[in-house]
Amino acid sequence: MAISDKRNDSLANYKELLAGLELGKKSQYETSYNPKLLQPVPRSLNRDTLVINTPFYGYDLWHMYELSCLNLKGKPMVFVGVVYVPCDSPFIIESKSFKLYLNSLNQTKLNDINEFASLIKTDLSNVLKTQVTVELYPLDKVPQTFCIQKIDGICLDDLDIEVTSYDVDSGFLGHKGKEIVTETLVSHLLKSNCLITSQPDWGSIAISYTGKAIDREGLLKYLISYRAHNEFHEHCVERIFTDICNKLEVTELCVKAYYTRRGGLDINPMRATKDFAFGQLRLLRQ
Repeated sequence: MAISDKRNDSLANYKELLAGLELGKKSQYETSYNPKLLQPVPRSLNRDTLVINTPFYGYDLWHMYELSCLNLKGKPMVFVGVVYVPCDSPFIIESKSFKLYLNSLNQTKLNDINEFASLIKTDLSNVLKTQVTVELYPLDKVPQTFCIQKIDGICLDDLDIEVTSYDVDSGFLGHKGKEIVTETLVSHLLKSNCLITSQPDWGSIAISYTGKAIDREGLLKYLISYRAHNEFHEHCVERIFTDICNKLEVTELCVKAYYTRRGGLDINPMRATKDFAFGQLRLLRQ
């Protein structure tokens, strides 16, 4: 069965759920704290369409740039922060509902940054049926990891290739010789579209692996083939990870995507063949 057919069947099964999401709808911002605004989406929406021969580990890292509440005297406090959602959670959080939820806290009186972080952690953990990690920072105490950095790797974007396909095609993936290498290949040309609204999702991607050398031109064509593809950020990364594992001879693989922000949030899914510690990287377009 083709990818499009599998996805259509999966979408049909979740038609009612997807219709109930806030994405693509005109929304009124609530001025009172309301955790019921958070909307989960089953990860199975995507995973039911994948052939997962290699188990993966990882997490979804969210940067939060627009965080504010009131102190007990009514004075505004502002922060930035990160959320780590384990990839083995049964649900992802729908991004617009997350934005609406965070904005419902703008007029909420809280003791301090710790109470703010604890509230977000509790609400997300309850909705996603997992334990998330939340870190908040005052603007004058932001760690170096929150500053703009670059991905350390070999950028593919200057390769002189001809592109004719903008539909996901794992047939582009192949090897270039039999040499075993360990390297990180990077592209800033990743683009997909929101599953619900078809708005463009722009991103950068880093593919670190050990195995037979990957054909770089074919890999770049494969990544560009997502350009007209409609799927959530997290789902695209799992599809990329699974395609590489299934099509290529790699013994270790880590796929990290860094999507540009929308509504004060950006999403950064990370998937790997072995477990690894939480880490943070923020790129120029974020």
